[in-house]
Amino acid sequence: MKKRSVFLTIVCLTVMSVADVKAQEASLDTLLSHIRELSSSKYEGRLAGTESYMDAADYVISALERYGVKPYKGEWAQYFETECNEIENCTFNSYLGNNKDASQVYVLGRDFCCSGMTGRGYADAPVVFCGYGIDNGAFDEYANVDAKGKVVMVLSGVPGFLPSSVTSKYQQLRDKARVARKHGACALVVVNMAANCSPYEVQGAVYSGELPHLATFPVIQPTRDCGDRLLQNEAMTLEEAVQKINETHNPQSFHLKKKFEIEVNAKYHPAALTANVIGIYPGSDLKMNNEYVVVGANLDHVGMQGTTCLFPGADDNASGVAALLETARMLQYSDDQPSRSIIFVLFSAGEQQRLGSQIFVSNFTPLKRIEAFVNVASVGCGDSIAVMGNKRYPQLWSVAKRVDTVYCTNDVAVGMKTLPKGDAVAFDHVDIPSITITNFKGSRYNHVPSDIVENIDRRFIVKATQLLFETVLDLSFGEYQGRSNASKRIKFE
Repeated sequence: MKKRSVFLTIVCLTVMSVADVKAQEASLDTLLSHIRELSSSKYEGRLAGTESYMDAADYVISALERYGVKPYKGEWAQYFETECNEIENCTFNSYLGNNKDASQVYVLGRDFCCSGMTGRGYADAPVVFCGYGIDNGAFDEYANVDAKGKVVMVLSGVPGFLPSSVTSKYQQLRDKARVARKHGACALVVVNMAANCSPYEVQGAVYSGELPHLATFPVIQPTRDCGDRLLQNEAMTLEEAVQKINETHNPQSFHLKKKFEIEVNAKYHPAALTANVIGIYPGSDLKMNNEYVVVGANLDHVGMQGTTCLFPGADDNASGVAALLETARMLQYSDDQPSRSIIFVLFSAGEQQRLGSQIFVSNFTPLKRIEAFVNVASVGCGDSIAVMGNKRYPQLWSVAKRVDTVYCTNDVAVGMKTLPKGDAVAFDHVDIPSITITNFKGSRYNHVPSDIVENIDRRFIVKATQLLFETVLDLSFGEYQGRSNASKRIKFE
């Protein structure tokens, strides 16, 4: 680790203003300002491929410019195409017999949301419950019911007692939708059973599984609480159905007394234009400024559905973007300027299987001059800081841990062997040493409407940002030689 200019700092502090001193430390006010802005309704959940995402990209470009970052090779935007589905509205009702006047009306954003890649369309039909929606051989949940012309209701996920060779074909919502449509269904209702989500809160997503897109097949996802209500006064409650499937290892499908009425309005774009944002903070050493440390965070989130279902994405990942921007701001005021150049990347389509980071890695020409990649994701809450990647890149991880011990608050969790996570995976695949600064036990607000700035842990975001800044700065000095140690990369199966 390079010795910082301690004496110079002490001398300067005698003449610096208090504002200057604070400018070299992570500012909670600045961090919250960025998070509040990016998670506001004006950006509509920052869905990649939309104008609202591009507006968010313009915001971060303006911030980077203020902080002395320049567009990489004269261009901020790295454009590419991604699948995008803009959900304009959805209604969902249930009723008995033909008595629509007594319909139970469910609210988009409170009781249910749509699959990120739902098809558009209208369905008004009887309902059949088909467990996990599996139709494989000895475990066929469609075998003893008639799904033709009906709405199929299933559970998210797959049962743990079946082998992965079977369940891998039914994991994603598009997988379940294809099966339901094959059996003649007109729509699919998937109750969210995710353990990391409150039973009373909707949980959004963009990626729904592999193509093709089912353009005219509606897919909605009620909360667990709403699923309970949907199965009230039916052959089995939701809890009974789940319990019986798991105990007997047999299908427990049945027809409901209720009918469902579903209407989805969505505009699907198979190749919507989006962009990564790429900037550079030039290194001060003429011999080393053509070597790079890349710091990245995904800017996109899971969007907005209709007018009542906003996924703000304050922690995921406005917090990571804010930490990146604050790192750029602090570089301006650092007594020790980086020797290597720092590349700042805001990735798009991170919610689409990390497409933006793959695009960056595939098109960054001086790839072999990247010494390290530091990813920052969801650092707005948690019980401790996780630096993922020590199993693969212990030398790089040790830099972050040493920085934490010397300059930060010694909050990096130790003792677990972890792999690169999130956007760091694309860099790992081309042997660039990579770590992700994130959290342990901080997934409470994952993809839900309550992921708002008010739920950001103020102390945690400051600590994680200071760690990011100090780590990136230390890596820029030259002692760390990531590429020269590529042959020492830890292998594993």
